[in-house]
Amino acid sequence: MKLSEIHIRDPFILPFDGKYYLFGTPGKYAWEGSGGFWCHISDNLEDWSDPVQCFEPPVGFWATENYWAPEVHYYNGRFYMFASFFAKGHMRAVQILAADKPEGPYEVWSCPLTPNDWMCLDGTLYVENGIPYMIFCHEWVQITDGEMCIVQLSADLKHTAGQPCTLFKASDPDWASSKEYGGFITDGPFLYKSSSGKLLMIWSSFDDNGYLEAIAYSDDGTINGKWKHCEKTISAINGGHGMIFKDFGGGLFFTMHYPNSPAGAERVQITEIKEIPDEPYLEIV
Repeated sequence: MKLSEIHIRDPFILPFDGKYYLFGTPGKYAWEGSGGFWCHISDNLEDWSDPVQCFEPPVGFWATENYWAPEVHYYNGRFYMFASFFAKGHMRAVQILAADKPEGPYEVWSCPLTPNDWMCLDGTLYVENGIPYMIFCHEWVQITDGEMCIVQLSADLKHTAGQPCTLFKASDPDWASSKEYGGFITDGPFLYKSSSGKLLMIWSSFDDNGYLEAIAYSDDGTINGKWKHCEKTISAINGGHGMIFKDFGGGLFFTMHYPNSPAGAERVQITEIKEIPDEPYLEIV
């Protein structure tokens, strides 16, 4: 399969042992029920396998819809999938699945890790000084001004180790707009440590023109520093929820879904990027 044939949102690419594993929100099920998660496998970022089911919800699993934004991290010798789930009568939550191979099968590993009275989504893993943290979004649908939050995790990723804190609000950047939905939106955080030691976060939101990919950065290079926002965004309007990975030749790449709308048109876009010396910014090559 070619990327143009793969209908997913929120793409995440894991390079591992000579192959690339592509995960994402299945476009067919993004807004309705779900049969789980799938991945595609490639050795060249151009030709991809047919979908391989990597997670099938077990009988009695609490979530019935909105299986969103799976991303897989290799941590302490296993593969951990952070994903968002929802069911009527429950708050949307981030939960972790685990597997021995990148393509799965994944099994339920943790309970929901976000507060049970918060609407949350899009958890990602970042490890600093050996301590695992989850960065996630407290949704605008509940609080109007979405928040980017952090919570420390236990070493085995089964539990939280403390209370969540807010890193920044969706309305903080000068370009932020509530024009599209009447609220300020935080989506899709992903952390990247630059070669010069700068800690960047790419994330998605809206300006007056539409959905986009933005960059925030920590003022002291640590996860708990003061977060500031680049005035310039990195994606074209109507695309976002991205992540960053290196290919096996050391090249730096950014992937996102584009376009964001209309529903059904979303496809994976992979673009080479580069760091800007002495600047907390990433630029498309």
